Amino acid sequence: MQKTDFIWLDGTLIPWDEARVHLLTHTLHYGFGVFEGIRCYEGRDGRPAIFRLNEHVDRLIASAHIIGMGMPYSRDELVRACIETVRKNAMKSCYIRPIAFVGEGEMGLAAAVANPVRVGIVVWPWGAYLGDEGVRNGIRVKTSSFQRFQVNTLMSKAKVVGHYVNSILASVEVRRSGYDEALMLDTDGFVAECSGENIFIAARGKVKTSPLTSVLPGITRDTVMDLLRERGIPVVEERFTRDEVYLAEEAFLTGTAAEVTPIRELDDRRIGAGKQQSVDRQYHTRRLIEFRVGDAAGDETDSGIETHGMRVGGHFQSLDTTRSDDLGDAIHQRSCQSPPRPVRVHEQVFQLSHAVGISPGCKAHD
Repeated sequence: MQKTDFIWLDGTLIPWDEARVHLLTHTLHYGFGVFEGIRCYEGRDGRPAIFRLNEHVDRLIASAHIIGMGMPYSRDELVRACIETVRKNAMKSCYIRPIAFVGEGEMGLAAAVANPVRVGIVVWPWGAYLGDEGVRNGIRVKTSSFQRFQVNTLMSKAKVVGHYVNSILASVEVRRSGYDEALMLDTDGFVAECSGENIFIAARGKVKTSPLTSVLPGITRDTVMDLLRERGIPVVEERFTRDEVYLAEEAFLTGTAAEVTPIRELDDRRIGAGKQQSVDRQYHTRRLIEFRVGDAAGDETDSGIETHGMRVGGHFQSLDTTRSDDLGDAIHQRSCQSPPRPVRVHEQVFQLSHAVGISPGCKAHD
């Protein structure tokens, strides 16, 4: 991991190496905490643009509410903190990791709701989550023996620290056998998601994705569904089996870290055309999406933050890193009722040979 200069911890920006917690930090022992992963991209105008920041912060707060953990900061305070952490570290493109965790105090399970809640925000450069090779040629996926947990076992709509033991077990299992990612089934044997991404398949002119039962409601998933529908491509949320994936013309993963990553094989069965040299049939994946921040209409505020009026909720906030004044009035996004300017969707921007996914023309595929 490449270090950056500052970490936001409990309301203060401190040097990277000074961001320390006690060995008896409760979340370290019991996994009771919530977190998010957010992408920031360099736009065409050279300014960083954060992808769906408000929605990620909303999900962080919702996750804390679901597990009954207090959140010591408001939505606006957390949004401002993410923006300021990116700015203070002079990042053009980066990954943003907010985390809320239970600090030291008492030990034992009941202390989860008694000890103080602490919040940190870390930013760092992070390239293609599933590797540049996977982005170019598609990844090899294996169905894991570990199932995605049932909805009454853990709370599936919350992005909880401890939940990811389930994902780690699945991911490590298949990676040790030489695969890139794990497909996880639900407890009824239907496709749920991968260890850290939602899954889509395309066949016979229709795109499917798993319904939000045991699946985390992905923010990139939501964006991709909106953008496909804008292009007139039917998208349905319904259960499907792993053999439907085998027979799909295309399959791809979505996630803020993974962006949009094609699958070329599941369980050693080739998906559609397989490798990218013959992807003429990969219609939806080839044509998927590039957000070009510089092409979108936007409103610039007094503090230099520009909010781009994209159809999918005004999802990028561009930052002027030369400005350091107070951000209190600078985070207002264009209302959803404002007349949106359509996103420019270029037919060939998402090819398996040069997959751009969600990235807005950034210099590195982050």
